[in-house]
Amino acid sequence: MNEFVKSDLYRYTGKTDMLSFLKLYISSSVFRWQVAFRLVNSMGIEKYLGILLWRFNLSKDTIQIPRRTKVGYGLYIGHGTCGVVCNPTAIIGSNCNLSQWVTIGSNEEHSAQIGDNVYIGPGVCIVEDVKIGNNVTIGAGSVVTKDIPSNATAAGNYARVLNYRNPGRYIKNQWRGKDKDRI
Repeated sequence: MNEFVKSDLYRYTGKTDMLSFLKLYISSSVFRWQVAFRLVNSMGIEKYLGILLWRFNLSKDTIQIPRRTKVGYGLYIGHGTCGVVCNPTAIIGSNCNLSQWVTIGSNEEHSAQIGDNVYIGPGVCIVEDVKIGNNVTIGAGSVVTKDIPSNATAAGNYARVLNYRNPGRYIKNQWRGKDKDRI
């Protein structure tokens, strides 16, 4: 199984076995989108299977993350039947949670760079070329226009750092790599 697909599966189920994959693939349109996204960005025969899956995937209307967007291991999209929109120049780190109605956008050349173990709450807009550190929590409805340092919790319109307690607490089943251990 593709390592990216395996990492996404682990984020959802805490397992990487084929039965868990089949159950989630059948029951979740979001996970089916993620499998297509991961395979279309892979190499060899997997890429051709990914292109086929990508073409027939119905979640492309609600999850608008372009194929060329760089996304790390262990992506988790909560409530995926609601809109998620991302600029193709965005970089999303490993073990990131994207909630419903998240927008990562830019009118310029570069969009956000998001670190590892980042939870982005519902209705968050991340605007332009901001850098979000590792282990960050961004509260619901926030508008992020400035950099957020690592280990911070930020919220508001415009988002500001509220504290440095409990960073990344909403990131469950973190993927560490081939050893499949939790962080």
